Amino acid sequence: MSAVRRKFGEDYQVVNTNRTMTFSAPVKRKRQRFVEKNGRCNVQHGNLGGETSRYLSDLFTTLVDLKWRWNLLIFILTYTVAWLVMASMWWVIAYIRGDLSHGSHEPPYTPCVANVYNFPSAFLFFIETEATIGYGHRYITEKCPEGIILFLFQSLLGSIVDAFLIGCMFIKMSQPKKRAETLMFSQD
Repeated sequence: MSAVRRKFGEDYQVVNTNRTMTFSAPVKRKRQRFVEKNGRCNVQHGNLGGETSRYLSDLFTTLVDLKWRWNLLIFILTYTVAWLVMASMWWVIAYIRGDLSHGSHEPPYTPCVANVYNFPSAFLFFIETEATIGYGHRYITEKCPEGIILFLFQSLLGSIVDAFLIGCMFIKMSQPKKRAETLMFSQD
């Protein structure tokens, strides 16, 4: 039996296995297509497990494939959380150094960041730094090495977040999702 299969292949079926070895006409099995003729994908993913980890392992592609409303929500939330965390870090530096308790920063005292008295002023200083608006009233002084390190960290983190999120938005806008509907084929 296996010699017959090796000779004729899997597509042929043995009908009679007696000594005369009579064969019927070859019967071809219909093979399943991966993609139907109408373009529908015929592959279903099931029992793979860990779907959440698969989505998070390729976060960039997951964000690009999300609907616009979720993409914009994640965009806004990411920036808002990053801004609040970084502004909190500037506030913590001012709090630990005692800059918040000195009020108007008397002339003999040199604060870490000039004119940061509370969280809103720390937030505004962060926005001035992150958006590169420029320093006017608030600025880092040379007496604060931890502020300089935080400034460098803020610059690097801001560049990474900008590159990731703006790149995601750019790729999403440039994807030809509806391009298949504009292509036409002749009947000839």
